[in-house]
Amino acid sequence: MSTSIRSERKYLEILRILAESHEPLGAKRLSEKMAERGFILSDRAVQYYLQYLDEMGFTEKVGNRGRILTLAGISESESALVDERIGFIISKLEQLSFRSTFNPATATGSVAYNLSFVREEDLPGVTAAFDEVATAGYGLLNSYRIVDSDPRIPGGQAGIMTACSVTLDGVLQKMGIPARLEYAGRIAIDENGSAGFLDLIGYRGTSVDPLHLFISAGLTSINRLVTTRAGVGLANIRAVPAAAQERVEEAARLMTGCGFTFPAGGCIGEFNLAKHPYRLSVVAFSGMNMVGNAIEKGYAVRTEVGAGTIPFERIADATGSR
Repeated sequence: MSTSIRSERKYLEILRILAESHEPLGAKRLSEKMAERGFILSDRAVQYYLQYLDEMGFTEKVGNRGRILTLAGISESESALVDERIGFIISKLEQLSFRSTFNPATATGSVAYNLSFVREEDLPGVTAAFDEVATAGYGLLNSYRIVDSDPRIPGGQAGIMTACSVTLDGVLQKMGIPARLEYAGRIAIDENGSAGFLDLIGYRGTSVDPLHLFISAGLTSINRLVTTRAGVGLANIRAVPAAAQERVEEAARLMTGCGFTFPAGGCIGEFNLAKHPYRLSVVAFSGMNMVGNAIEKGYAVRTEVGAGTIPFERIADATGSR
């Protein structure tokens, strides 16, 4: 079998899907997941790629349940075609914002969510950390949902769904406002609520999620923020036409009424961002502030950003439910 297959996007997507999965996947399920990413492949075609991956030692069968990546496969998935991975995160988030149907005027429809995995024994401490952020008003949404029956959750662990900030992008788009997610950043907030950005990473020039980078590098002080009201959290910036300001402010007002939280002054503030005559920067707290607070407290939390969508009523005021 020709090794030219290794330069194909389909090959890379199969590696990605297997790397992101928490259970073995068979050809049928892989075919379905490939279709979700825009690659239409028959089960037989997927088997062709899997045969190659087996031969290369990148995958192995787990009985009749499907395939998982070997250690060599994990290494390959992390290094293969890194240039192709640039822009993957933003493409995933943009697709998720389009799929979000939340209507803040009626508090109905679906919102985008992040899915975090924690050990069952750590769940009380982690949720306490999440509650601190929600109570202090530095999370995107003041509620979250605990789940333990999702097939993506490994044994001995629990899952926590938190709202993802691309929900805002979906709301703006449904209101006819073209929104373009641009940056993830560290936002410094003082006791008076004044906020300014310390660092920004552009979504379109990275192959990894910037929010994870800030947290794992120890560049946040979310626990200090929720306890003293002065610290460094995480926020996202999207660009919209300047002429849409009043409609953006209306969207933020409606979302606030549904339990969403924005930096002091609303999602359109002075901050310290460059001004543009035709574009407006719209800022929202990241749902990852909850995760960051738990990690700062020493808990092991693994999170898939932009894991899917869920009806709003299933996550609103759902704190502590399963």
